[in-house]
This record gives sequence, structure tokens and C-alpha cells, in this order.
Amino acid sequence: MSFGYQVLGFGTVAGAPDVLYAATGGTVTTDGDYKVHSFTSSGTFAVTQVASDRSNAELDYLIIAGGGGGGNNSGCGGGAGGRLYLENYTGITSTGDITVTVGAGGAAKTGTNYGRGNSGVNSVFNSIASTGGGAGGGWTDASTHIAGANGGSGGGSGNNAAGGQGIDGQGNAGGTKPNYGEGPGGGAGSAGSEGTAGVGVADSITGSSVTRAAGARGQGDGAGSANTGNGGSRGYAGGSGIVIIRYKFQ
Repeated sequence: MSFGYQVLGFGTVAGAPDVLYAATGGTVTTDGDYKVHSFTSSGTFAVTQVASDRSNAELDYLIIAGGGGGGNNSGCGGGAGGRLYLENYTGITSTGDITVTVGAGGAAKTGTNYGRGNSGVNSVFNSIASTGGGAGGGWTDASTHIAGANGGSGGGSGNNAAGGQGIDGQGNAGGTKPNYGEGPGGGAGSAGSEGTAGVGVADSITGSSVTRAAGARGQGDGAGSANTGNGGSRGYAGGSGIVIIRYKFQ
């Protein structure tokens, strides 16, 4: 049987398909002509083959950092971990190992003491970093408020204080509520506002639509789910981040 290919020399075949990417690392799934590598914890993306035709040397990535933890005692909601999504990335031009860091969610402020939660941890792929979500604000005592922390998306604040700031291109600012109100965290899709947390953003990088990187209200949302980068409500931790890489393999 002939496939119409002509052997030109050792290892070279005229008319054969271009060499595409090949790699290992993370949990690998297939979506049509694409391989998808999902990292739910830190690891190594090992590139064993790069595309021979630079027009095919493109991949997509999603990098979401850990969400911010909530404050305590009338504390506020944590902001979402920073979200970076890019299609047709051409920054990988050679084989080798690339370190992938998946950021943990920030711990909540717990116990009877007043205080702000902890911000989430950055996620990194090929030196491209998304920033951890800002912690939800709290109180140093029954009258002194601590504003939400800045982050990928900012943590919520109370007592009419400004919410934590988000990073442009990664997320949005946290919201506030008056008096002892429990301000909501910002999300990748919108800022937090009084009583409403910032929403996340949906993507289909794995082949199925999933919404991630949402802020949390001061109460009622609980902990951020694992590998979503969602913020945590008062007394709850933020969700861990995730890194997903997608490329054409056939």
C-alpha cells in the first residue's frame, strides 16, 4: 500500500505531515486533534518534540492562581486567583523540562480573634505567573477594619473601605459593604459589589466548558473548590489554582 510519501534521505519524507508537539506531564487527555495537559498540583511539562513548521508551533495555556482566604468575625470574602488565558502561544521553541507551579489557596483567618485572611499563592508556567487572590478583609478589634488585600482579584472589605485591587488582565477589584458588612471578593469576570461577589470566567480549553476564578461573598459561599482559584468566604480557605496546556498533536 502506498501513502504517496517519497523518502528523500535518512529520516526525511517528502509529503509527510509536519512534526507537531509532543510532551508529558500532568493528567493528559485528548480532545479531537489536541492533547490537553492538566496540572492540579506542581510538576514538570516535559517537551520531547517541537513543531517543525513554526505555523504549527502554537499552544494554548490557562494559568489560574490560588484564591484568597476569607477574614473572620464579620470578615469579608477572598478574591479569585489571577487568571491568564492565551491562545496561540509561541514561546516554546525547543525540547526540555518546564517547571509548572500550581498555587495553593489562601488560608482563612479562623478562631475567635479578628483579622484578615491569607492571600492565595501564584501559579507559574514557563516563567509566566498569575497572582494569588487577595485575602478577605477583617477587623483588628471590634471597631478597626482591615481592608481586603490586593491580588489577582482583590479581597472584599467592610465598613465602606475600598476593596483590594485586582491586576489588569488577571482579575478585578473586591467590593465593600457599609458598617460591619462582609464585603465580597472580586472575580476574573467582574468586580465585587455590595452583596455580590465577582463572577468567574468560563473556558473550554479541556473540551468542556468550566467556570473558574470567582470571588466569594462574605458569607454563604464556603471554601473555594480545589483547582478553581475561587475565593473563600468568611472563615474559609480559597481554592487552589490550576495550569492547563493544550496543543495540536495530529
